[in-house]
Amino acid sequence: MSKVGENPEMDALRHSCAHVLAQAVLEMFPEAKLGIGPTIDNGFYYDFELPRTLIPEDLPLLEKKMKQIINQRQTFVGREVTGEEAVEFLEAANQPFKVELAQEFASEGKTLTFYENIRPNDQKVMFVDLCRGGHTKHTGEIGAFKLTKIAGAYWRGDEKKPVLQRIYGTAWETQEQLQEHLKQLEEAKKRDHRKLGKDLELFTFDEEVGAGLPLWLPKGAVIVDKLEELAKKKEGEQGYVRVRSPHIAKEQLYLRSGHLPYYEDSMYPAMEMDNEKYYLKAMNCPHHHKIYAAKQRSYRELPLRMAEYGHCYRFEDSGALFGLMRVRSLCMNDAHIYCTEEQFESEFGKVIELYLYYFELFGIEKYQMRLSKHSKEGLGKKYVDHEELWVKTEKMVRDVLVKSGVPFVEVEDEAAFYGPKIDVQIWSVIGREFTLATNQLDFAVPERFNLKYTDADGSEKTPICIHRAPLSTHERFIGFLIEHYAGAFPFWIAPTQVVVLPVSDAFKDYAWKVYDEMKAAGFRCEIDEANETLGKKIRNAEMMKIPYMLVVGEKEVADETVAVRNYATKTQEVMKLDEFVSMAKKLVVEVLG
Repeated sequence: MSKVGENPEMDALRHSCAHVLAQAVLEMFPEAKLGIGPTIDNGFYYDFELPRTLIPEDLPLLEKKMKQIINQRQTFVGREVTGEEAVEFLEAANQPFKVELAQEFASEGKTLTFYENIRPNDQKVMFVDLCRGGHTKHTGEIGAFKLTKIAGAYWRGDEKKPVLQRIYGTAWETQEQLQEHLKQLEEAKKRDHRKLGKDLELFTFDEEVGAGLPLWLPKGAVIVDKLEELAKKKEGEQGYVRVRSPHIAKEQLYLRSGHLPYYEDSMYPAMEMDNEKYYLKAMNCPHHHKIYAAKQRSYRELPLRMAEYGHCYRFEDSGALFGLMRVRSLCMNDAHIYCTEEQFESEFGKVIELYLYYFELFGIEKYQMRLSKHSKEGLGKKYVDHEELWVKTEKMVRDVLVKSGVPFVEVEDEAAFYGPKIDVQIWSVIGREFTLATNQLDFAVPERFNLKYTDADGSEKTPICIHRAPLSTHERFIGFLIEHYAGAFPFWIAPTQVVVLPVSDAFKDYAWKVYDEMKAAGFRCEIDEANETLGKKIRNAEMMKIPYMLVVGEKEVADETVAVRNYATKTQEVMKLDEFVSMAKKLVVEVLG
């Protein structure tokens, strides 16, 4: 994985490759209109308006032209121009999208630069692009590359503007790095949670229900239930109390919390009833604050750890929706911890420990915490206007991270409006990065809700609130798990844990006996009675990634055993049924108790 900004030399290589792509496209389609061609994680893209729709077979042709350009070792030479000169040049070149950018940059008083690709043998200018720079010395330094796909994209992400054709590519310093990346892409394609979710019958989307609104199928609902059971167990051990809140609330609640008007673009439009405005719940915290305020509180009640798998609704932009990873209906592993300032370090540390437990359980070996801080420039606009409290609370969070020993980085100007937060980044087994959830220290909103507790000396004080959601949302975390495990879930959470496979109809009675005993023992079990060969039944079970197959034939009936086939190891051993049940129960008890 190579992210934008981490390696300037790699960014320059990829940006240079984007220019070479644009040059190759103009050779193939001289009338092409150029959009933008930025560097992205692991690669680049360039947008074009073209006289015809591209097809996959065009990509090798473009790659061939790009290699010819690269072999010419064309130099990248920049020159500064005035806004008027840039607009005049681009209008003459009939590049309307670039003209739009040049006019905008010029109006902002920005310096404009063109970069030219110059062929060294005759000093001929082969390509010119409006660009702020960041290139290799010449095209020969670009390294190994490949064009990966074609997609559609609105110009500047605006649905009211033309749809351009976007060509994606990836570029690396060596052929070995490129091949390794392509191998990862192929593996990621196999693990795509959208495809596996359909193949394994976990979830679906339906146009009549609405975009971004997932429907959990029975097998997917099992995973949801087991994650919630796990969370309730761990939270119960740590003294959380469970609450429930409605799916809608009056406008006044979100005005008081500060989410309106700042968060309104991400909320569903208001519903007007009885001369009141109601909003679908986009976050649980204001509701939990009201639950806290439902009675007088004493310092003896703190810390008060309040948890809810609260269902929220956020109107994400349609272009941002992506399977389970970005949805409009989400069920969050949410909790709010109300505590004193003296209790903060201990409570926040316990939250970090809970994350670490889950990381170990799910085999997440690479992770990083991002301490997101405020900016002085945003005070009173983007952030609560209290510089002293910002500095103090950011130090409080930093101190806990240091003491916990977890890897973290600090990022400016990305805090919540009411306090510093930690964004939790995790990586799957194939190296794909995911944003899991956030922990937030809220020093402002409890005061807005006039939340108080009576201290030991009889004075009233305002608690600190910690927002935390270590298992993220059902949607995002299950999307991650599908890709992390490639759909082959651990036994305790697998939708179907065991399938019984009779070798032939002659052994169905015994197969049903095995099935009944497995169900009675509390396992999620199926039986395959289809008139198929055993090999076909095994392949079907493997396609559904069922952890254990219990094969029963003549020998198993005679010995009252089962032939246990393990999906993960592809091994098979004969066991007494009660022996298998005992072993399987241990796999569940180890996690869920």
